[in-house]
Amino acid sequence: MEITTQMIKELRAATSAPMLDCRKALQEADGDYQKAVDWLREKGMATAAKRADRDASNGTVEMYSHGGGRVGVMVEINCETDFVARAEQFRHLAHEIALQIAASAPKYVKAEDIPAEELQHEAEIARARAIEEGKPEAVMAKIVEGRVEKFKDEVCLLRQTYIRDESLTIEKLILQNIAAIGESVIVRRFQRWELGESTN
Repeated sequence: MEITTQMIKELRAATSAPMLDCRKALQEADGDYQKAVDWLREKGMATAAKRADRDASNGTVEMYSHGGGRVGVMVEINCETDFVARAEQFRHLAHEIALQIAASAPKYVKAEDIPAEELQHEAEIARARAIEEGKPEAVMAKIVEGRVEKFKDEVCLLRQTYIRDESLTIEKLILQNIAAIGESVIVRRFQRWELGESTN
């Protein structure tokens, strides 16, 4: 895959890694953005990735109400210092994440939060559907894996496509903000309520 200047710029904006390292990461990852970020993280070159590991005990609890009070969201987003917690950019990011949760109704912050039994259940559904569609056994595992990954993209906040920009995931949006703010930013937890829905 051809590595474009735009791809290198995007990766650099999110990670603050040097241009040459970004090019190398994209080449190693065959143009896959997430793999390139992971490659930079492993190499320890991405300052944003390094910052993401630092202690984040300040921050804000953002509350958002949508549709005349039909949907309510509360999300805790942490950063390292009180100074950043009060900054306009951090506040804006917290608001955007609350909007995302209201619009896209994720169930978990990240894929690691999904219980194993829920993933197993999704895999069984995907397999049953593939059998019903008459898919050959040889490609069954690949189809099931693909559908489980798609499920993760839908239910995990960090993997969702950003509602304002389809070229970004929420994780990518946060990484860009980490690079700009210069501090770790973590979505700690969230709760979403919808009028009339039953609680489990």
